[in-house]
Amino acid sequence: MTQHSRDTPQFYLTAPSPCPYLPGRHERKVFTHLVGDKAGDLNDLLTHGGFRRSQSIAYRPACDQCRACVSIRVIANEFRPSRNFRKILARNADVIGEQRSAVPTSEQYSVFRAYLDRRHRHGGMADMTVLDYAMMVEDSHVETRIIEYRKRGIDSGITGRGDELVAVALTDVLSDGLSMVYSFFEPSEQNRSLGTFMILDHITRARRLGLPYVYLGYWIEGSKKMDYKGRFLPQQRLAPSGWLRVDATGGEGLAEPQD
Repeated sequence: MTQHSRDTPQFYLTAPSPCPYLPGRHERKVFTHLVGDKAGDLNDLLTHGGFRRSQSIAYRPACDQCRACVSIRVIANEFRPSRNFRKILARNADVIGEQRSAVPTSEQYSVFRAYLDRRHRHGGMADMTVLDYAMMVEDSHVETRIIEYRKRGIDSGITGRGDELVAVALTDVLSDGLSMVYSFFEPSEQNRSLGTFMILDHITRARRLGLPYVYLGYWIEGSKKMDYKGRFLPQQRLAPSGWLRVDATGGEGLAEPQD
């Protein structure tokens, strides 16, 4: 990559491929590289414009005649958990979230592998090796963190640390919020609704940091894999005219995050 392309982002368009969310449709993406000293600022700017990060790539859907993918961000300071969300928080009262530098471990990969094998056996990430996982975590030129979620152990009250690893979130720290890049959990603990719990925890973390938003990526109405994101209200959804507020309109279900 030349110095010019490092300082001035170049955008590219992928060829059409089957849409993983809406049957019978095809997707295209526009993407650019996040490298160099300005990668963090560029990631901020592009996230505000509806892009997502994957390793050192920022991408956004650019599908012909389809605008189903809608970027959303939760308004952290105004979010109030409903009764169902409070039940999930109570169910995971024995789980401690520990923020770490973005360094991959074999323990994380073990949970990641179990998650893929149980939840995404036929997905695009199904064949990821331990080296692929390490690249997913480490190949970043922006401020990113790993948050490990562990069950409380005998000594947790003294050390403040948990014991058994049950979930992991890879999270970017932006100027105005936290962006959940990828999260996964131990599938044998599925009754805990750990995917939802991690989002609730990130909302709390953003509020503590004085950050207004938690970016959840794309909401797709009608997609079982993505529809759950619309339940974290109030939120803002990116439209052609800018970010539009969506307030609570009723109780949310207990669908578990799939991405």
